[in-house]
Amino acid sequence: MHGLIQVAGIIDQAEANLIIEEGADWLGFALRLPAKNEDLSEADAAAIIKAIQPEHKGVIITYLTDADEIAAFCAEMGVGAIQLHGDVTPAELRRLRALTPDLYVLKSLVVKADNIDELSTIVADSAEWVDMFITDSFNPATGAKGATGLVHDWGISAELVRISPRPLMLAGGLNPENVAEAIEQVRPAAVDAHTGLEDPVTRRKDRVKVRTFVAEARAAFARTAPEGARR
Repeated sequence: MHGLIQVAGIIDQAEANLIIEEGADWLGFALRLPAKNEDLSEADAAAIIKAIQPEHKGVIITYLTDADEIAAFCAEMGVGAIQLHGDVTPAELRRLRALTPDLYVLKSLVVKADNIDELSTIVADSAEWVDMFITDSFNPATGAKGATGLVHDWGISAELVRISPRPLMLAGGLNPENVAEAIEQVRPAAVDAHTGLEDPVTRRKDRVKVRTFVAEARAAFARTAPEGARR
């Protein structure tokens, strides 16, 4: 898998349609968050996911950590992919794989200033039960792990790409202006954007930003694609 583009933080069907029209591959729906500040209801998310699949994959982005709860939630929502931002243990990941062998599991690696050793350990301990890792940014002011709008040290993500036996999705402060440089430096298999594609006033995805982001990412992926890579 190479050159995949995900846009996260979908708020309604109209926004989902816009993102699909502008060429993104996967759509991320943030649900069951710690602060309960979801952008839409679970029922609305399930309806959108049903409408866009199978051509476009709906991905649940959540902080759930219990394998049984995660498996049940995915079945309820009708998704084939889950992005786990909570502190899920290797034991729970192993159990999740046993419960849902066909579920595509993305595990977050939250980049801080000096935690490459910790992240390397997570990769080594959990890669067997994960399909893809996603690096995202930590906001020390708020404690947020994702959807921060902040760019982290891409050198750390590049090192994780080098050592990980699984593909890596790069997230964290990506926008139309920096995504090409990020792909050139990190060489990820995929990218994800959320706040960097929004209108600052309405907080809805901006069509021109999404279009430009997709175009810039596609071009950079084409320049950096490994020989014989397929998306």
